Amino acid sequence: MRSTNSDLAVLATSGIRRFNALANSCPGCVKLTLGEPEFDTPEPVRSAVSKSLAEGQTHYPPNNGKLNLREALSAYMGEQGLSYAAGDIVVTCGATEALSSTLAALIDPGDEVVVPVPAFGLYETIVRSAHGRVRFLDTAPAGFAICEEDLRAAVGKSTKAIVITSPNNPTGCVLGPESLNAVAKVASETGIYVICDDVYNRLCYLDGYERLAVSHPELREQLVVVDSFSKPWAMTGWRIGWLAAAPALREQIEKMHQYLISSIPAFVQDAAVVALGLDPVEMRETYRRRRDYVCERLHAMGLPLTRPEGAFYAFPDVRGLGMDSQELCERLVREAGVACVPGECFGSAGYLRLSYCVSDDELELGLDRLEGFVSKLWP
Repeated sequence: MRSTNSDLAVLATSGIRRFNALANSCPGCVKLTLGEPEFDTPEPVRSAVSKSLAEGQTHYPPNNGKLNLREALSAYMGEQGLSYAAGDIVVTCGATEALSSTLAALIDPGDEVVVPVPAFGLYETIVRSAHGRVRFLDTAPAGFAICEEDLRAAVGKSTKAIVITSPNNPTGCVLGPESLNAVAKVASETGIYVICDDVYNRLCYLDGYERLAVSHPELREQLVVVDSFSKPWAMTGWRIGWLAAAPALREQIEKMHQYLISSIPAFVQDAAVVALGLDPVEMRETYRRRRDYVCERLHAMGLPLTRPEGAFYAFPDVRGLGMDSQELCERLVREAGVACVPGECFGSAGYLRLSYCVSDDELELGLDRLEGFVSKLWP
C-alpha cells in the first residue's frame, strides 16, 4: 500500500483535544482546556436561522458568501478602520478554513512561514501539511512581544509569510505598536505576506488596541485579515468566519476556498448578518472580570504570569514546580481533577494554558484544585 502525505503522517493530533479527552475520562474533572465560551449564541441569531430555513434558504449560495453578508462584513470592518469592499471578502468555514485556504494558496513546497510562539498549533499543522516549513520565533524572552532583531533573524530567502495573532492564543497578550511596527518594517522590506489571525479582536480589554491592518495600510497588497464569529458571539459550533484581502491575493485564495468546501450553508449566513449588529460587550466584560480573578489567584499561588489583555486565556509560568508541563497537566487531571493544556502544545515548554471562558463556579473550583496541587509542590 502506498504511503500517505509524509508531512501529515508525522503530525500529532491536537494536544488541546487530547487533554480535553483525558479530562472527559475522569468523572468530575473541571475542564479549563477549550476556548469554548460557555454562553449560548444570542437568541436573535438563533431565531434568524429558523426564519432562513422557513424561507427556503437551503440551496447553493455563492462560493464567497451571500452578497448581503459580505456587504455587512464590509460595513462592519469599515467601522473598525478596515477598508475592504464586499468583493474583497470570502466567507469561510470558520477561521480554520480561512487560514487553511490562505496558507495553501501561498505556500510552495519548501517555503517557510514564521510563527511567533507561543501560538495556536493549527498554524504549524497547515503549513506542514502543505509541504512547507515553520520557522518558530520565540517571543517569551521579550515578554511575548515581537522584537525586530529577532524577526529579521527568522526571515530568510525561503520565507513566504508570517502569521500573527493579537490578542494571542494562548497568552492573551496584545502586540503593541513596537511589535506591529517591527512586523510592518520587515514585511515591507522583504515582501513577505502577513496573515493576521484577528479572531479575538472584539475581546480585547486594552484601551488603544491597534490591529496591524489599521495601523499599517501600506501593507494592504500583502496582507490577509482573518476573523470569525466563533469567539465574540459564542458561535463556535456554527463554523463561520471570513477573510479579507486585496483583489490579486483574494483571487488566489478564493480558488482554494472553492475547491476545499465550495461554500458554507446558506441559512447560517443570514444569521451571521444579525450577529454583526450585536455588541458582545457583556460577554467581554464578563471575561475581563474573570481575567482579574484568575490573575489574582495565580499570583497568590506564586505562579508568574504576563497579564492577559484580551481573549480568555492565562498562560502562567510553571517551570518552578519541578516537572515539565506535560507531566504537570497529566497529574493535574488525575490527582487534582482539573484540566489545563501544557505549553508544549503551543511551542513553549514550561507554561500551561487555562481557559477562563467557563462559568464562575467552575472557574473557582478549578483554581481551588490547581492551588491545592501547587501548594504541595513548593519547597
